[in-house]
Amino acid sequence: MDNLNYAMIGNCKSAALISEKGSIDWCCLPDFNSSSVFAKILDNEKGGSFEIIVDDSYSIKQSYIRTTNIVSTIYSNGHDTFEVIDFMPRYHEDNGYYNPPDIIRYINHMSGKPTFKFFYNPKLEYAKHKTHIKVEEEYIKSYTSKGEYDSLYLYTDLDKQSIIDQQPITLKTDAFVLIGYDQKILNQTIDRQYLKLQKTKVYWLEWSNELTSFSRYNKEIVRSALALKMLSYDKTGAVLAAATTSLPESIGEERNWDYRFCWIRDASMVIKVLSNLGHLNTVKRFMKFIIDIIPDKDEKIQIMYGINREKTLTEETLDHLSGYENSEPVRIGNAAYLQKQNDIYGILMDVIYQQFTNFEMSLENSETLWTIVRSIVRIVDNNWEKPDKGIWEIRTDEKHFTFSKVLCWVAIDRAVKVACIIKKDKYFNEWQPLADKIKEDILQNAWNPSVNAFTQFYGSNDLDAATLLMEPYGFISAKDPKYKQTVLATEKELCVDGLMYRYKNKDDFGLPSSSFTICTFWQINALNAIGERKKAKAMFDQLLSYSNHVGLFSEDIDFKTKRLLGNFPQAYSHLALIETAINLSKGKITEDEQILEAIQ
Repeated sequence: MDNLNYAMIGNCKSAALISEKGSIDWCCLPDFNSSSVFAKILDNEKGGSFEIIVDDSYSIKQSYIRTTNIVSTIYSNGHDTFEVIDFMPRYHEDNGYYNPPDIIRYINHMSGKPTFKFFYNPKLEYAKHKTHIKVEEEYIKSYTSKGEYDSLYLYTDLDKQSIIDQQPITLKTDAFVLIGYDQKILNQTIDRQYLKLQKTKVYWLEWSNELTSFSRYNKEIVRSALALKMLSYDKTGAVLAAATTSLPESIGEERNWDYRFCWIRDASMVIKVLSNLGHLNTVKRFMKFIIDIIPDKDEKIQIMYGINREKTLTEETLDHLSGYENSEPVRIGNAAYLQKQNDIYGILMDVIYQQFTNFEMSLENSETLWTIVRSIVRIVDNNWEKPDKGIWEIRTDEKHFTFSKVLCWVAIDRAVKVACIIKKDKYFNEWQPLADKIKEDILQNAWNPSVNAFTQFYGSNDLDAATLLMEPYGFISAKDPKYKQTVLATEKELCVDGLMYRYKNKDDFGLPSSSFTICTFWQINALNAIGERKKAKAMFDQLLSYSNHVGLFSEDIDFKTKRLLGNFPQAYSHLALIETAINLSKGKITEDEQILEAIQ
């Protein structure tokens, strides 16, 4: 594998990754965080996949159907052509949404007599034990007999035994394959699948149409927004950091983590972006998730939760799987849930403040959020002077990270603003001095005159891309010489060939060796903010060219090869892409830019 050349399909319940050749190499059912049914991406031999095999005379071309989360893979040898349309059903019904734990592969006959084989090889429960397959009259059933019981059903109008035996299938008319976690009650026909396809297409077209439109980069904004929507979980309102586990930040290293959880930080940033694009239902669902997980006034707010509001996310390794390109270990669960990261309070408070400024809320929700505001202020007041693990989840030492301190200031600053909105002057007068005190502490201790920049932590000489967010969060003006100097010093220290490190100093696993995608977007935004607009736009256009074949980004990019690395697709990367694209869409369009866009 040279790159993460996968398209993702999903329906806000689960998701699947489909390779550019049409192989389903990753899917967990019935939910995002369930055990895998296909995991070839984590072990070529053992993981399991559902592949479509054609001979070498066929070319294969994959793309998303325009402004949808439906994937088209076309196989053609010039005369014989067919298309596989992959999707997970999602559309409105009388009592909500129809989004079952199903993958539908609608096979569209286009010309000639195309011939192909299926390789149907599900491996349930992370392939811990053997998966048995038997052909029944209605379906093909896959199931486990050891370990935890699990099962999967395949419905089709093709010959079932030919699928199992990998016999050549000559296509003469449209056909379908449905993979479902649940046994179906209704008879599954080609017409039924066609109807689901059209309803799902309409759903995504309408969803995309409701997005705010921009003069530039609109196509990239829409694709990123569609990816973020797929990472939202209908049932609770949680937003996942990514759809995968254990895709390594660097090949052969052990920076492999399970990202199928809801980090308060990542999710809050996603929600802020989606609300700016006009999608308020996802915002409302996430705020309900927050209200549901923070019920008690004295309860510690974790940095992350399970998508079904789980609070214990015990980490374990799956030693029987070799890992992506033999990058062990494969982890499920995430021990970072125990960490203390003081920046989450400011990021969450920023989203809560947005609710009070932009949206009409019920009195009940407003009062609950106001209680959460006061709880967060109390937590920040008691903790802001203490060290923490920081935004990058350092697993050993706690330090006085600059970004954590800035976001503690954000928490109090936004709490003050909320108090003003709801006319609670008593709290305004109590909290403003605390905000001022935190700000003064940062200005005195985070600035390092010897490196002419705000540094990673108090007393440090090391730079950190997270300090670039001091301006967007309103802590400092883009015109302030100290911010300008920090932006330029950070670029000089951390930027290599247009891509950014998070930081370059050693952490728990040695020296970082790949670029963290969101940090490059932050650098572009910072350059744009300090007036380096032309440079920012060139850097942005270059970064966009590193997406995969369908416009998706993972967490990391290799500095030398530019291949995508890390969990995929990454919410962090796509929310930052949207923010950066919106910022670069503002301002006057030059004549050169107009010509370039007309050509594109």
